[in-house]
Parts: sequence; C-alpha cells; structure tokens
Amino acid sequence: MAIRKKNPKNPPVLSQEFILKNHADIVSTVGMFFVLGLMFEATAEVSIVFITLQYCVTAPAAKDQAMESRSLYNYGVKDLATVFFYMLVAIIIHATIQEYILDKIIRQMQCPRMKQSKFKESGQLSVFYLVSCIWGTLILSSENYISDFTVLWKAHPQNMMTFQMKFFYISQLAYWLHTFPELYIQKTKKQDIPSQLIYYGLHLFHIAGAYLLFLNHLGLVLLVSHYFVELLSHMCDLFYLSDEKYEKGFSLWAVVIILGRLLILIVSVLTVAFHLAGSETQKPDIIAGNFNVLAAKIAVLSSSCTIQAFLTWNLINIQLQRWWEQSILEAPCVKKKRTTVKGRSSRKGVENGVETSNSADSPRNRKEKGV
Repeated sequence: MAIRKKNPKNPPVLSQEFILKNHADIVSTVGMFFVLGLMFEATAEVSIVFITLQYCVTAPAAKDQAMESRSLYNYGVKDLATVFFYMLVAIIIHATIQEYILDKIIRQMQCPRMKQSKFKESGQLSVFYLVSCIWGTLILSSENYISDFTVLWKAHPQNMMTFQMKFFYISQLAYWLHTFPELYIQKTKKQDIPSQLIYYGLHLFHIAGAYLLFLNHLGLVLLVSHYFVELLSHMCDLFYLSDEKYEKGFSLWAVVIILGRLLILIVSVLTVAFHLAGSETQKPDIIAGNFNVLAAKIAVLSSSCTIQAFLTWNLINIQLQRWWEQSILEAPCVKKKRTTVKGRSSRKGVENGVETSNSADSPRNRKEKGV
C-alpha cells in the first residue's frame, strides 16, 4: 500500500503552522461557546459575565430634573472576563480586515515583502484609530462635553460611568491586549518586537490608568486627540508605502503631526490642572473617585508627556532614517551615470578626425577577424 504524501498546503492539525493559518476560526469557535452558553440556564450566568457589562447601578434622578433614573456602571474584577471575550472579538476582526481588505490591496499593488508587514500594521491601526475617533467624539457630543468644554474640569471626579463610556474603555483595553498575541500570529521580526511591545504597552497602561482612576472623560478627550494624530501618521505611512513619490508629502505631514502632539501636551497640562484643582478636598478618596492630590497630578501629566515624547521621538527617527535611505539610493545612481558617461568616452576613438566607437567593434576589425 502506497503512503499518501502530505499536502504542503494543509499543515498537520494542531501544528504551529495550522494554528497560525486558522487562528481566526479557532478563536471564533472559542467565542461561540460563550454565546451558546446563554441558551442554557446552567451556563447563562457564567456567559453573561463574559458578554455583558457588569457592576450596573441604577442612579436616581436629580430633584431639579424631570428625568427618570438611569443606569450607571462601576468597575471590578469581573471586567477582566468581559475584556477577554472582546479581545477574542478583536482578533477575529483583525483577521477579517487583513484577509478581505489589506491582503487584496497588497496583491493589487504588488508591494515588496519588506513593506508588507508595515503596510498591514499601518492599515490595521488606521481602521482602529478612525473608528475610535468617531466613537469617542460621539460619546463626548452625547454628554455635552463638546458644546461646553469647561465641564471637563468643572465637574468633580465621579466613580460612575455611562454604558457607552464603559463599553468604550472595555473595547480599548481588549484591542490593545489582542495586539500582544498578534505579534506571534503575524510572525513579527525579533528586532521589531521590543519597540512594538513598548508602543502597545504604553497605550494599554494609560488607558487602564484612566479607567481605574475614574478619569474617564479626561482620558477620552486625550485619547481622541491622540488617535487623530496617530491616524494622520499611519495614513502618511500607507501613502508612502504604496508609492515613494509621496516622500515630500510625508515630510510635510510629519511637521503637522509633531505640532499636533505639542497641542495634545498643552491640552493635557491645562485639563489636568483645572480638572484636579476643581475639588475643594485635598484628601484622596478612592471610593468617591477623588484623586485631587499632587502625586496624582504629577503621575497623570508625566504619563501623558512620556507617551507623546516617545511617539514623537519615534516619528523623528523614522523620518531621519527615510531621508538617509533616500540619500543612499540617490548617490549610487549619480555615481553610476558619471561612470557610464566616462566609460563611453574612453571606448570611443578618433578616426580621420571623426569620433568612432571601440575599435574592437568597428566593421574593419570584424572583417579582418573573418578573413
């Protein structure tokens, strides 16, 4: 009996290649178990913890407002289960965008393999930043923070969130957590892993800090501003990777992006100073969500300044590296042209006062060789 050869396109089940190739289907199957758990009474309580938001509190309406009571949310340990479930959702969406959008664009562009990983990363982050900017702006608009921006620092810190505010932060935490396994799934180069870990870790740290310290609105304003600048940065990368003729445009956008980061720093300093100074009490109260102390001010401002300084430094390094690569690519071309012109002139000779080609290629020599 002949032994059947293995098809190289179908790797062995549960092998590393199989998991990487079918990771979206595997994650979808795991997520379906939590969804199907809602159908049975014995598992419904456990599944609800993973799928729906927890720690809901019904807040009574104010006496001077003719409004019904509304549902507000706090945070707790069960939020880790919710973040895990939506991390699975983020992995599925990531794979869908890559397979049905980015991979098709790369095939049409015939992008070199060296640029494919960067193009995929910038494409994924551009979609995420665009959705987050629109979503965050809608939340700020619905809570009247755009019409009256001073409410941001006039309002006292509170330990309650609306549904959309909490869901936004849960989604943000889930997305940045999913980027860590994606480093393995996307087979990221070893030399690129440290910088990626720092980039993802800084975002996760600051979002979690705003969520746990009840600085939800402040964090949302800074996130929307930061994401808008990052969206511009990655859109510039996409244009540059698609065609290098946009190099000059990228240089212009780099200046705009740096100015945008400086604006974010100014907004951070003013907002944190006014926001944390709006309370009369100077004693920290974790239950009430009051962190109006000098240590909190220094921590928030230093964290905001750190991430903006890190990202700005990376942008400057990338721009300098591209200028250096461009100068290296242009230098051999000029040298090659000069060598070619010089070589042609040396091969030419003078015959009867007329400039001719190399004697080895002249008709007279070819005739003599034939004879």
